[in-house]
Amino acid sequence: PSQLPKGRIYPLSILECQAMEEYIVEALQQGFIQPSTLPATLSFFFVGKKDGGLCPCIDYHQLNSQIIQQPYLLPLVPAALEELCGERVFSKLDLRSAYNLIRIRAGDEWKTAFTPTGHYEYWVRPYGLSISPSVIQTFMNEVFREYLHRFVMVYIDDILIYSRNLADHRQHVQQ
Repeated sequence: PSQLPKGRIYPLSILECQAMEEYIVEALQQGFIQPSTLPATLSFFFVGKKDGGLCPCIDYHQLNSQIIQQPYLLPLVPAALEELCGERVFSKLDLRSAYNLIRIRAGDEWKTAFTPTGHYEYWVRPYGLSISPSVIQTFMNEVFREYLHRFVMVYIDDILIYSRNLADHRQHVQQ
């Protein structure tokens, strides 16, 4: 690697250290991360969730400044609202860990390395990469292509199924 990312180590509270260890164990078990041998080090820290929990974050500012952005636009809110006019029944699905469903390009894993205790790198797309929303949107649009603008709307990892009546909605949800 020509330029190894380096970040600062943020101090973590005892609660955050416990949460970090739990996150690392779970991410290793799920195959999201692997031990890393490269000396790249990005900052690991937490932000609070609405429910009071902790959300693990890695500071990808340095890496994001070097990423070539994918020119894929997210849906516009006014267009989305117009599409929903006249619809009466809705189901919203939020994919859990959707970003972690898409593999990092082979050979680029080292760029995601982080280290608070130990040294790890991602196999899958982590939260915080500037290109992730457009990659996920592209993927989701491909998965739901035949249903988009008929009865499905996708915004990153949120899926909205909409229908004019309950009978149609049952069919749409089954599809």
